[in-house]
Amino acid sequence: MVKGVRRDMDGLIAINYDGRQPTVSGRELHAALGIMTRYNDWFARMCEFGFVEGKDYYSILSNRSDGLPGKPRNDHEMALSMAKEICMLQRSEAGRRFRQYFIEVEEAWNKPELVMARALQLAQKTVEQLIQEKTALLAQVEAGEQQIGRMLPKVRYVDYVLQSPSLVLVTQIAKDYGMSAVALNWKLNSMGIQYRVGTQWVLYARYQDRGYTHSRTILIPKENGLTETKMQTEWTQRGRLFLYGKLKEEGILPMIERGGEEDAGGSE
Repeated sequence: MVKGVRRDMDGLIAINYDGRQPTVSGRELHAALGIMTRYNDWFARMCEFGFVEGKDYYSILSNRSDGLPGKPRNDHEMALSMAKEICMLQRSEAGRRFRQYFIEVEEAWNKPELVMARALQLAQKTVEQLIQEKTALLAQVEAGEQQIGRMLPKVRYVDYVLQSPSLVLVTQIAKDYGMSAVALNWKLNSMGIQYRVGTQWVLYARYQDRGYTHSRTILIPKENGLTETKMQTEWTQRGRLFLYGKLKEEGILPMIERGGEEDAGGSE
């Protein structure tokens, strides 16, 4: 299909083939017909014959054809059916010639082979658009899969933690990170999370009363038959997730999230 603006061999007027049907500039037709009335007034009077915007014409802005400076002017792209009727209304030789020319353009436009060519071109454009949309969707899917891949280890560890409603010892948490309980306790101390009271590790005040830990009294039998009591700190699952977030800020990940890497937190 011919695209763009094409002028016929006699130089009568340019035909625009960019839309779904051939159109012609209202201002160019106005000038070619030798209309003396100002364009805006003339076009408004032509519209009184029942032409409908969006069907018979649509409004555009066009640059001055005389090359003089100035802002773009109101113009209109007319369907050839409208242009033919306007030419007939002029009752002039120029109007007759242009009307006949527009009839010839329409006949050429409606030839079966050209109709088929336009249909094939439209189909090709649709296919290209679908390919572009598919490519964009595949890129989004790939990005989503990568994001899921990055999030999956975290989800797995969080799910793993939440599976157990029971209290856990620091030894069990340290094992998640490939560390010893001693190393983890001192690491949490250096991070300002806990401090030592006797043999027990307790949370600093800002972390108390948040449900992170629980103190359990342990009875230890002695050789003399007496028992010794000892306070032991146990972590809740909420506390375990709290430690997960804090250790991650330090670049220390649980073993399940390392993907085979060396221990991020090290062991002591």
